Amino acid sequence: MDSVYKVIELVGTSTESWEKAAATAVEMAAQSLHDLRVAEVVELDMMIEEGMVVAYRAKVKVSFKYQKGSE
Repeated sequence: MDSVYKVIELVGTSTESWEKAAATAVEMAAQSLHDLRVAEVVELDMMIEEGMVVAYRAKVKVSFKYQKGSE
């Protein structure tokens, strides 16, 4: 059967690591989106305050199976 997948971009954050930041984005998306297929980390950066790293951020593209009526 033919399928269509939608791709959205999310930014996850963590005070621990980039891996945790990416996982946070995917896990949060999974709470409201169904049939997640692939997550691609496209960018990593850090938030800095007073010369110290305070958070890791991961920009993630997530694809999920598109169903009529889903946004």
